[in-house]
Formats: sequence, structure tokens, C-alpha cells
Amino acid sequence: MDILQAIGSTSLLRLRKVVPRNGAQVFVKLEWENPTGSVKDRMARAVIERAEADGRLQPGDTVVEYTGGSTGTSLALVCAAKGYRIRIVSSDAFSREKLDHMAALGAELTLVPSEGGLTTRKLILDMIEAARALSQEPHTYWTDQLNNQDSIVGYYALGEEIWSQTQGKIAAFVHCVGTAASSRGVATVLKRYKPGIRIVAVEPAESSVLLGGPPGPHKIEGVGIGYTPPLWEPALVDEIVAVGTEDAKDMARRLAREEALFAGTSSGANVLAALQVAERLGAGARVVTLMADSGLKYLSTDVHRGR
Repeated sequence: MDILQAIGSTSLLRLRKVVPRNGAQVFVKLEWENPTGSVKDRMARAVIERAEADGRLQPGDTVVEYTGGSTGTSLALVCAAKGYRIRIVSSDAFSREKLDHMAALGAELTLVPSEGGLTTRKLILDMIEAARALSQEPHTYWTDQLNNQDSIVGYYALGEEIWSQTQGKIAAFVHCVGTAASSRGVATVLKRYKPGIRIVAVEPAESSVLLGGPPGPHKIEGVGIGYTPPLWEPALVDEIVAVGTEDAKDMARRLAREEALFAGTSSGANVLAALQVAERLGAGARVVTLMADSGLKYLSTDVHRGR
């Protein structure tokens, strides 16, 4: 067994204390059990292995990507396991832990300065252009996560796991939208089994572009890029919920103290939205969401520090 075989087959856990009275049961998939502590390990393996399979990625090539951290860390893990050089474009807007983790796995970092440490549309576009420039060098494969259909395939197994672990007894799936690949991949599988399942997308309230609002700065890392991602498929989504950054942080803290689940900000947003859905669905239903990554990735931020 190698490290890439440790990706997936994560635990599904029922929340007990933060859930609404007489609401639906809420289950969380512990995606921090993946090797880098993130759901992104699933897509990283898929985009590399599918590119190897059809010849887009050759031995000796360099992999390039722009990322808020988790995708870069996951790609760095896969590249380290397979022997590829990797160059990552990121920013000081993202946690020090994520940047250090990428570097520890061998990634060569280019950092694009942010405006006050915030995720903005301009920052994402600047990062993309920096990655595009690097991708012009010979023997380079740009994984281009915002446009890469292979990343969707990487999440099919996650949908299969959720269906199997719930034995098909699931009324709704709730998850934040970044590239939209994870939501789309899981939704594709779940709706194939159960067309009436409710798929709920979550985005930052400060940048609720999917709901028709203007882009804006926020601090829910890895989601809310400030414009509709190319992989977004509205036909698969039944509802969009906006969650504010501070509310997401507060829920992340509650999860640590009340459920003993040490999660990041996007996981807090996921659970907060899932609780809203659970309250509406009522007793007897089941809602599933993701603990997308671990709180260990945010120790240098104000998510958990000093609270």
C-alpha cells in the first residue's frame, strides 16, 4: 500500500449537540482523515492520474497550479509520491500552515500579495494569471482546477461512500462552493441514485455571487472565488445558502467545544447551512455535509486562537 491508497473511505459521524431540536439528523463526513487532512486529496489524485493516463502529463514534467492552500497541499502530496516537480501559486491571504505544508511536501511557492489578507475576485484572477505564465514553460502541466473536469470525477467516490454509509437514507447534501467540483461530483452520484435528493450549495454571504449578489472580500478560505466558477452546474443544485465569515468561524469554534470536532472555517459554514436545512426538513430526515479540512490548518489564524 502507498500513501495514495489511503485517500478516501472516510468516517461518517452524526452530530449530537449543535443540532436543532426536532430537526433532521445531521451527519458529517470527516474528510480530514485523508493524508493531507483535506477533501482535496481526492481531486488531486484524480487530476494527476487521469492526465498521466492520456499523456497530458509525462515523466519529468512539472505540475503547476494556483490555490488557496488545500489543493496545493494535496497536489504536492501526489507529486511527491509520484516524483513530479510542482510549482504552486498562492497568497498571503491563506493560512501559514497551508503554505508551510505545501513547501514541506516539496512545492515551490510563488505568493501573490492580497489586500489585507482577504480573498477577493482580483486576488483569484491575479493568481490564475501567475499560474498561466508559469504554465508556458516547456514540459509543464497546468492542472487548472477551476476548469478541469477531471476534478469532478475525483469526487464520484465520495458520493458513493455517502450513499453506502447512509444506506440511501439521505434527504439532503450540503457543501460550500469553491471550484464547484466537489459539490458537482457528489451531486451527480447522489442524484443518479435518488433524483429527489436536495443538493444545497453554500457560499460566503460577503460574496454571494451565486445568489446574484456582488463579489466581496471574505475569510472563508478555499470557497467563494468572487464569480461563478466554470464547473458550476446549476441544474444539479436545489438551493443556495449564504453564510457570513464570522458565523462560520463561530460554528467552527462550537464544533470544537461541543462536538469535539476540530474543523476549519468552511466546515463551520457547511454545518451552519446544514443545520438550517435540517430545521426545515424536520425529524426523521437525514442531512449530510463535509468536514472539508482540519482546524490544524488554521492555528495561526483567529478561527480558534484565543477564543
